[in-house]
Amino acid sequence: MARIITLRDALREAMSEEMRRDPNVFLMGEEVAAYNGAYKVSKGMLDEFGPKRVIDTPIAELGFAGIGVGAAMNGLRPIIEFMTWNFAVLAFDQIVNNAAKTLSQSAGQFNCPIVFRGPSGAAGQLAQQHSQSFESWLANCPGLKVISCVDPYDSKGLLKAAIRDEDPVCFMESELLYGLQGEVPEEEYLVEIGKAIVRKPGEDVTIVSYNKMMEVCKVAATELEKEGIHAELIDLRTIRPLDYQTIVNSIKKTNRLVVVDESWPFASVSSEIAYVIQKNAFDYLDAPVTRINTADTSLGYAPTLVQEFMPNPEKVIRAVKEVMYIKR
Repeated sequence: MARIITLRDALREAMSEEMRRDPNVFLMGEEVAAYNGAYKVSKGMLDEFGPKRVIDTPIAELGFAGIGVGAAMNGLRPIIEFMTWNFAVLAFDQIVNNAAKTLSQSAGQFNCPIVFRGPSGAAGQLAQQHSQSFESWLANCPGLKVISCVDPYDSKGLLKAAIRDEDPVCFMESELLYGLQGEVPEEEYLVEIGKAIVRKPGEDVTIVSYNKMMEVCKVAATELEKEGIHAELIDLRTIRPLDYQTIVNSIKKTNRLVVVDESWPFASVSSEIAYVIQKNAFDYLDAPVTRINTADTSLGYAPTLVQEFMPNPEKVIRAVKEVMYIKR
């Protein structure tokens, strides 16, 4: 039976259910316990599981990420929460040089079943050091799986799958959408890692995105529908491994592709998609692949700069009309 719950509640249910199922699962991070989480994702979990399994840490991301990696190598299944992935840059040595490489460096003798999670991307007027997207950074590293989603149903199922996965998983959320509501079943379920989903079928153009940019694309698709343009919306959900085949299958039908990506344009997720599509589906394209990224600069504080920096429905609509050769 499905209920309407928020994204934060879906994430909490995923963690709590896995902690009840497996005593080796624990949560660690800044303010996750006594304060119930910076975004209240872990509300009530300290009361249920106690301070040995819901652990407050100092403001030392490199330190507690390293503790998590060591725990994972010794048979536990840590969930490491970063208050924001911007702060996790301090922990990239542990994520990239240890968690991602443990299996290969040990010739398969040790794995590292750990989940690093928290919000990624811009969240309004938070300025340069708190507004970055890290999906493409992390996906560039072999050995890491990268999930980036905001739909409550998907987020719960994917987080449960990530906790059970034998590899290190980076789970990217959105600070702005923890209150987003959606249908989530009461019964247990998992969502397969590495599978995109078609959110809306269409035959005129394919729009690919992930995380909170999917909400931008939904608004754009609704407006385009009023003009008789039927866009197919694909939500990647997983960045690595990336489901290229779902995109290719859509392009065989629509012959046009727009990728909306909340990251800087150079070496982005959209760059990878554009390369793979031109390599594997070139003959099906009736127009060049078009990308919409954030501006190639650090994000300023002023509201006008935020508006110019971020992808928005108007930019998506312009890009769709461009690939359809519709004069504006």
